[in-house]
Formats: sequence, C-alpha cells, structure tokens
Amino acid sequence: MKIQRRDARNLRQTFSDPAYHTLMSALVLVVEDEPQIAAVLEAYLKQEGHRVEKAADGKAALSLYRAARPDLLLLDLMLPGLSGMDVLKAVRADGQTPVILVTARAEETDQVLGLEFGADDYVVKPFRPREVMARVKAVLRRTSARTDGGAPQVYRIADLEIDTGAVLARLDGHVLSLTPAEFRLLACMAATPGRAFTRAELLAAALPESEALERVVDAHLASARRKLEAAGGTGLLQTVRGVGYRLSESG
Repeated sequence: MKIQRRDARNLRQTFSDPAYHTLMSALVLVVEDEPQIAAVLEAYLKQEGHRVEKAADGKAALSLYRAARPDLLLLDLMLPGLSGMDVLKAVRADGQTPVILVTARAEETDQVLGLEFGADDYVVKPFRPREVMARVKAVLRRTSARTDGGAPQVYRIADLEIDTGAVLARLDGHVLSLTPAEFRLLACMAATPGRAFTRAELLAAALPESEALERVVDAHLASARRKLEAAGGTGLLQTVRGVGYRLSESG
C-alpha cells in the first residue's frame, strides 16, 4: 500500500482544519497482522498528531488495551489466534472505547455483527489511508462532542433518563451500558418522544460523517433494544414498520 502524493496533500488540508486540533494526541491501538498495512496506518496517524500502539494478534491486542487504555481501536477482524470479533467483545465487556473495524469486502455479515457487538464504524479492505484517517477523525469527534451539539439536556421517557451532559442513560435509576453510537441514537429520539424517525434521519443525526449504510442503524438499535429489555424497558424502543424507529412513553 503506497502513500500517494495526493494523500499527503489531503493530510496538509486536514492540518489546516481548526477542528483537527481539538482531536490531536489521541492514543490509537492499531490491531493488524499485516506489517505493511500496520506501518502505513501508524505513519498516517502519527502525521495527524496521534500516538500509536500496535498489536499483530488478538491476545497481544487485549494485553495492550488493558495496559495502555487507548482512546480508539483500529481493529482488523481477521487475526491469528484470538479473532477480531473476540477482541471486540472483550473490549465492550470492559468499557466503551471507540472501535473502528477493518474488514474484507466479503465479510458483510461480520460487519453487521460487529456493529451489533458495539463497533462504532467500519472500513473495508482495500482502503485508502486517508479514508481511514477521516473515519478516525469522525469517530473521535462524535465521541468527544456533546450529543446535541449544544447545551446539555436531560430527557425523560417513562422510566428512561438520558443525560447528554454526563453521557449517561439510566432506566429506573440503573445505568445502561450503551455504546457511544447507541447512546447518540437514543438521545436523538428522546428529544422528540413518540416521533417516528427514518433510518436515514437517525444516521444523519447520530452518526454524521459515517459512510455506513442505513442497516447500521438497525444493528445498533437491535443491541440497544436488548439492553433496554434486559433492564425492564420492554416496549420503550419501537420499530415503526415501513418507517423506522421511535421511543414511546406508553411502552
């Protein structure tokens, strides 16, 4: 994978973006078993001001994750030994660190499954390094920015409380372990309870700058629904046939 001149020009344009400077110095864990790809990603991430740790297999990735506590993972799914999906499950069981999956084009099922397990976005091999950097920037921005882009809000729908300032969701007082994407989607709907949102509206409002398809919304909300129902919130998140989703106070 060659770093082309136009990619370098794109990096210079990125440096001139004021928003870029707020996202500098993130620690990114690159989990990739192909040394050339890992080296290219490391070079681009460092040029953007990020710190980088690398792991070539799943076991090493989990050890580094627990020791370094990175701000974001770039996670290849096809790894020797412990798979990328197993790494993702372990990371999600431990916390909400943003994860961008790196998948092969033929792994569409794994892409959707990965999103259901809590990945924030994905890129498909073969990829351009600048495409990956754009996804890294977008995910870091989404996870660091306030959900509504303005003053913090606390939304209450039946027993569900969503606090965009604290980035916490509680059901009957108990904190829900939501991924960043799940939280943003629920917060978007909580601002107007009872309204039916299309998948396109939810994707644009809660996952801006992602090139993921609308079915990604289904994957994230399927996971959010399981968590709500496990906590006693059956019927809060409703599917509106032919339209999309809504949060309903009636349950």
